[in-house]
Amino acid sequence: MSSSLEEARALLARWPVVDGHNDLPWALREQVRYDLDRRDIAADQSAHLHTDLPRLRAGGVGAQFWSVYVRADYAGDTAVSATLEQIDAVRQLTARYPDELRLAHTADEMEAARAEGRIASLMGAEGGHCINNSLATLRALYRLGVRYMTLTHNSTIDWADSATDEPRHQGLSAFGEEVVREMNRCGMLVDLSHVSADTMRDALRVGTAPVIFSHSSARAVCDHPRNIPDDVLAQLPANGGVAMATFVPKFVLPEAVEWTLRADENMRAHGLHHLDTTEAGMTVQRAFEAANPRPRATVATVADHLDHMREVAGVDHIGIGGDFDGTAFTTDGLADVAGYPNLVAELLDRNWSQTDLAKLTWQNAVRVLRAAEAVARR
Repeated sequence: MSSSLEEARALLARWPVVDGHNDLPWALREQVRYDLDRRDIAADQSAHLHTDLPRLRAGGVGAQFWSVYVRADYAGDTAVSATLEQIDAVRQLTARYPDELRLAHTADEMEAARAEGRIASLMGAEGGHCINNSLATLRALYRLGVRYMTLTHNSTIDWADSATDEPRHQGLSAFGEEVVREMNRCGMLVDLSHVSADTMRDALRVGTAPVIFSHSSARAVCDHPRNIPDDVLAQLPANGGVAMATFVPKFVLPEAVEWTLRADENMRAHGLHHLDTTEAGMTVQRAFEAANPRPRATVATVADHLDHMREVAGVDHIGIGGDFDGTAFTTDGLADVAGYPNLVAELLDRNWSQTDLAKLTWQNAVRVLRAAEAVARR
């Protein structure tokens, strides 16, 4: 074991990773309809998932925002019901593994979980379609424990433009601005991953609390619309927010962008959704990859994004959001939730200080949630 890897593991024992985005609940829904006996994450699930408890421990994860994502083609009350089922799945997980997971709603509860040696489990809703244009539903999700909402997923919705769809509002509509204000009043973090650059700018203009990007990297390093432009990164110090770099190859490696578009088209040609992580879906993905060798992102690729994000936004405004179990393809060295020490070791080799790494892994994310709580109290 290299000395950097040893140092990385020692640092993570003190300042574990707060990961901004993990799609395990959706994978459990798709693969086994939430039958936790069939996907007992206390045991090795590497044949099926990127995530299980032993690998979370090996990766030095101390807090996880579990995504309670529902697909963008789920509309109206169907989307709301599916979101409630996703929330229920997270609650089932925390109830089933109480010695390992602790449901957390506040920054103080995150710190308490760390002191107990348990993994703080928080929830983030992915896609504003899940509230069905209802502020009352938004408030209800907050009361059920949802602590961020990604304003859109891959599709533009009635009140906000997505990064990967045709714009209809040039950012946020008037109602979209009211959603941001209501989230600030509740203490729910506004998550700007997946949204258009204009939506990012509108949310920063309207909001009074720090924002997050739960799983987005730097557009200047990889020109993908899911990534964050430099002018937006440069606004984070004044806003107080945090941009959490993701590991998905098509978002971090320019050569992977076009390849992934073809892989997604291949999935649709087989009548499958590109986020299908069932065995049938993964069989199609693996066959495509075997016939069309994939450009390989590495730990260094992700570190290049973090170097750039630190330079533009500052070390107080960056974090980590792996997007595990929400992607068919992963980065070499970051194949699953056990890989975080490899990233920290790479950053140590790039002369990141222990102080800076503690901010990246733990302190920034906790500070942002605490700041959102303070805004809500005011």
